[in-house]
Amino acid sequence: MKNSIQISTYHSQYQSQVIDLILNIQQKEFGVPITLEQQPDLLKIPDFYQQDNGNFWVALDGDKVIGTIAAIDFDSKNLALRKMFVDNSYRGYGVGKKLLNSLVSWAGERKVGEICLGTIDKFTVAHKFYENNGFVRVTKSELPESFPIMLSDNIFYSLKIQHHQTIE
Repeated sequence: MKNSIQISTYHSQYQSQVIDLILNIQQKEFGVPITLEQQPDLLKIPDFYQQDNGNFWVALDGDKVIGTIAAIDFDSKNLALRKMFVDNSYRGYGVGKKLLNSLVSWAGERKVGEICLGTIDKFTVAHKFYENNGFVRVTKSELPESFPIMLSDNIFYSLKIQHHQTIE
């Protein structure tokens, strides 16, 4: 089951599964009081994420969406990492690493300079994941000026991209 995980570019057939996965993790697992209405991007993923150097990927176990990661092209040379979620029962099997490698590889091919992300202090396991995969914690003032900060973000990370970089 967990060794046949595939990473695929988002297609509309995955929309309801993506929404269910993300809301379940946000609301039930982490108790974050956020609704679908507060995340309209999830209803228009191609228009919001799949523009310019941006994209949205899903991790699949067969036809089941078990993870997501997205990148927003916010200034033509940098990306904002968003919507990184992995189903709890699939954590520890390298799904997050596969998703992140897809994004880093994509960024390298497009000569993106930096991937930045904002998160919240509650997601300590995610912080460790980012740090273990080369991200460096930065202050808000160290982010590129046009980085799209989410209202709840209070911790920030950056990864400088080397051409064709993958994380080992």
